[in-house]
Formats: sequence, structure tokens, C-alpha cells
Amino acid sequence: MIKVFIAGATGWAGSELSKGVYKKEDMKLVGALSRKNKGKNLGEILSLENAEIPIYDDIDNALSEVDFDVLVDYTKPDVCKKNTISALKKGKRVVIGTSGLTAEDYSEIATIAEENNSSVLAVGNFSLTVVLLQKFSEMAAQYIPNFEIIDYAHEDKIDSPSGTARELAHRLSQVQKPTVHISNDELVGEKDSRGANLEGVQVHSIRLPGHVISIETIFGLKDEKLTIRHDSGSSAEPYVKGALLAIEKVGTFTGLQRGLDTVMDF
Repeated sequence: MIKVFIAGATGWAGSELSKGVYKKEDMKLVGALSRKNKGKNLGEILSLENAEIPIYDDIDNALSEVDFDVLVDYTKPDVCKKNTISALKKGKRVVIGTSGLTAEDYSEIATIAEENNSSVLAVGNFSLTVVLLQKFSEMAAQYIPNFEIIDYAHEDKIDSPSGTARELAHRLSQVQKPTVHISNDELVGEKDSRGANLEGVQVHSIRLPGHVISIETIFGLKDEKLTIRHDSGSSAEPYVKGALLAIEKVGTFTGLQRGLDTVMDF
């Protein structure tokens, strides 16, 4: 039985995962973090039969009162980093579903995980189709040295680029850095129009009503191009299965691993 604590348990993704963990026979949802619902019962909020699942507003208070094995975090980047570090220092394992952490954040988290003989599985997106997009894009990047990323989301998504885009840029940069045809110094006009440079990869973020979450990698060669794209719907259901797998697998290694595919069989 894996005892699970979910930070951001009443949010869009966290609430669906909370229901998924509650229904899973080999998992037990023992607590939650939600500042606006401090002191309430998550079971009552999510209509989980007669479940008694206490809600806390601070990870340190939760760590002193709740016995759990795995923290799953669906909060904000700064809150997630604090939650993760606090949990690791207490020997807990962590699954990160929060977007927006930087390469520097992950470097610090990796060190702390190693020091405490614990583990962190950072997943920018738990969707199976996103996992496949990442794998296919890595394959294409081996052969095509010209590529950029476009990241789409709704107008009120505050992290830019998204965690999915950051993770994809990181992965592609490990395959090879894309060719730079015109340097920033040579550009004429507004240099910011070329997007953000993440580890050598250009990333463009679009935030508009009508979009949920989409991402595409665009590759180009002379007289031909390849586009690999993922589009999500309005439901958080596609992310639950991947998150449950991450909870099961986060205890199979030590340190930090990035991406759901690192614990999947391909």
C-alpha cells in the first residue's frame, strides 16, 4: 500500500488524481495541501464517500502530522520547489506535476534527493501522447538539425513556457543543439519575436482564449518540413493514468529523473 499526499489536491488536475488514487486498491490517499481549504475534509469536497482526508495549508505542518510515502505536487513553481525540498529532507519520494521549474531548480532538487537517498520523478505532462511526442521528437532531432518548439495554452496560464515545453527543449538539446542560421546580433527588428532560447532551442509561447494545452515541434530541411503535435482536451482524465504510474515507479530509483518515459518500457 503506497500512502500518497497530494499538494494542489482541489485543483483541475489534482482533484482528478485525488479521485484516481482514492479508487486505486494498492494506494491510500492520506492527506492533501490546499491553502484555501485548510482544515476541511478532502473527501467531503470531492464527494469521496465517507473518506476522511485532512487538508493542510503548509507542507511542514503536514510532514509533522501525516505519515506518507509519496508527495505529488500540482501547485506553482515556487511552492512546488519548497514542498519538494521539505519532503525530500524527510526522506519522502516526490512526483512533480507542476509546470515552470527551471533547469537550475531541478539541479538543486537532484542534489538534495541524492543527499537524502530519495527520489524525484519530474513529469511536465503525464499524457501518453505527450510522452510519445517527446520520443518521436528526439528521434527526429537525431537526423534534422533545424527545429523549434511552439507552446500553446489558455490565456490565464501563468507559466511561460510551459513545463512540457521546457522539458521538450531540454530533451532535444541533449540530442543536439539546433543550427543557428542567423544570430541575435544579426537580427533586424524586435529580437524578442524569435522567442525564448532554452538550452539552445527556440521556444515560442502562445496564450490565447480557446486553447487548452498544445505543443508542437517543427523540423525543417530544404524543401521539406516535419511537424509533431500534441493537443489536449478540456478534461484532466488523460493525466491520471500517467500520474498513477509515476507514483508506482518513483521508488524504483534514487535521485532525479525527468519524464514519464524514463520509468516506462518502450
